[in-house]
Amino acid sequence: MSRTAAYSILAVSLIVYLVLGAAFAVQTPAWQSPDEPAHYNYIKFIAQNHALPVLQAGDYDQAYNEEFTRTPQNTQSMSIDPLRYENYAPPLYYVLAAPIYALAAGSITALRLFSVLLGALLVLVTYFIGVEVFPNQLPIALGTAAFVAYVPQHLAMLASVNNDSLSELLIALVVLQSLRLFRSGSVSNRSLILLGLTLGSGLLTKATFYYTAVPIACIALILNARRYTLRFTHDVLVFAPALLIAAPLWLRNASVYGGLDVMGLARHNAVVVGQPTTAQWIADHGMAGWLQRFVTTTYQSFWGQFGWMAVPMPNNQYVILGILSALALVGWVWWLLRRMKDAPSGPPTRSVRHGQGRGMKQPSPPAIILTLLFVLTLGGYLYYNLTFVQHQGRYLFPALIPIGLAFSIGWYHLLDKIKGGLQGWQSSWAKWLNAAQVIAFALVFAYLAALDFVALQRYIIPNLSA
Repeated sequence: MSRTAAYSILAVSLIVYLVLGAAFAVQTPAWQSPDEPAHYNYIKFIAQNHALPVLQAGDYDQAYNEEFTRTPQNTQSMSIDPLRYENYAPPLYYVLAAPIYALAAGSITALRLFSVLLGALLVLVTYFIGVEVFPNQLPIALGTAAFVAYVPQHLAMLASVNNDSLSELLIALVVLQSLRLFRSGSVSNRSLILLGLTLGSGLLTKATFYYTAVPIACIALILNARRYTLRFTHDVLVFAPALLIAAPLWLRNASVYGGLDVMGLARHNAVVVGQPTTAQWIADHGMAGWLQRFVTTTYQSFWGQFGWMAVPMPNNQYVILGILSALALVGWVWWLLRRMKDAPSGPPTRSVRHGQGRGMKQPSPPAIILTLLFVLTLGGYLYYNLTFVQHQGRYLFPALIPIGLAFSIGWYHLLDKIKGGLQGWQSSWAKWLNAAQVIAFALVFAYLAALDFVALQRYIIPNLSA
């Protein structure tokens, strides 16, 4: 596939994403997205007071939250003013959204569309990450971008007032910039400073960034240091800008919340009380019951469980998605085993960018970076659920790029093997089989896009409207 053709397909994918995202933003009933009122109130405070809010006692009321989310009628009729529990969060998303709030007279739709646009940038960055990893297999990059764009729950979150859109975009940028450090035999100061600026922006956006993107940048610099003697200089060029950007917020939080609570997490834990705990849930329902709920709810809410987790999709949709995922997993494992078998042993070659020329003992930097993103995200999710009952698959979305990449690799490899087998049986079908492979690969992601439309019209609007 040529780059021109790939850009054309990417443009179509983006247009479809923007249409679907706008539909979700406009038609999803107000406040029917997790934590949306609290994010909205943060933006509102900045727009009206030209200052950052402070999380205080009373900003979280578990009983009020439960009543607010109990029915669509409650969500539409009850005040959102008491929902202020996001006031401790890093402020960048809210500062960027505040002018939109002011210009649009507080329109929730305008703020949602802002998040949709951030999601479009995320889809673009995802494509370029795919190109960095597989420069000669552009369908995989296109498939990964489509996966990120069209997972129904992800689209629903990207079309809501939520700082996840900016956080995921900045994490993806760190991954892309880290991968590009290995492009050639030298690294420019400009690329290191830009990475530092992205890190600093992420530190001002969400706590998730701290335990995902920051370690990735550190590992990328360590891997790169093997090729240079000025490792310390590189570290300074990255982390000095990041620290300069984040330091004012940390100093402000230390002053407001006291001690070393530079992220406001201690204040958050003191204020947000009454959430269901894992220990209590296990005591009431048993370990087996907790584990079943954890697995089932995580799976369903990764693909789509809308509103405040109140509206799952019909079981047949989860079955179809499970089949697609299982086949992708088979294809990915098949691809991985073949890659491990074919990989020559010995020292790394100059084909670092493509992940070739390395034995099993020396995985490529892209493999390390993307695996690390998945492991750190999953680890954070598991750690959080050791304390609180938060079985929400959306917390895995910072790792949606490596998940989508594995999904795309699996399907592409599986279809390629099927095509190869049929060509071996009847070589004259080669032209038609190539076309059939492309169509079948595209249909997998077209199904996800179609499911977005179905989810909005059949599940979200009818069940969440007052």
